[in-house]
Amino acid sequence: MSTATSRQRVFRILGNVITVLLIVLAGPRALPHIGALVGWDSGTNLIPTWSARTLEGHEIGSDSLRGQVILVNVWATWCLPCRAEMPLLEAMYQRHRAAGFTLVGLSVDQGPEADVRTFLSERSITYPVAIVPSPFANAFGGVRGYPTSFLIDRAGVVRHAVIGPLAPASLELAVRRLLDAPRPSITAPATPPSTIPPG
Repeated sequence: MSTATSRQRVFRILGNVITVLLIVLAGPRALPHIGALVGWDSGTNLIPTWSARTLEGHEIGSDSLRGQVILVNVWATWCLPCRAEMPLLEAMYQRHRAAGFTLVGLSVDQGPEADVRTFLSERSITYPVAIVPSPFANAFGGVRGYPTSFLIDRAGVVRHAVIGPLAPASLELAVRRLLDAPRPSITAPATPPSTIPPG
């Protein structure tokens, strides 16, 4: 066997090992994205009861948005992947809002509110955003990394939960499916919402 052939074989084996390692490491994060694309629920199936005040001063939450398809995006200004996906999220919001879709950004920033406002203004973000403490996301099933997005159906059930900046791409088909699904009969929640006080 020639030296060149031996090297090719070593590189091929090494490449296969690296590919397997990447799949093993990325698998838990990739599976929810794949599930959203093909229609497998990857959410917690929780029906969270929540309420927060947006930067514009509006109360928004499970009661006021009941009957809509909601994408809750947990993010922070210091999170580079969050920055990367925001234009795609804004485009998704504009594309589907007339059909009964809303997008809610939950910022976990601990700095001045003015910094978050400036950040959003510079990126022309128009969907509602609230600043919340990190534990707030526990209502949806918790966050293991930023950004994390939770897709909630018209009945208020968390159907998909994905980590990473690919959420707009992988959740696009899931959003369309939920918007096209028959509207469920909506009943009032049994427990009061956990409200974030005005900042």
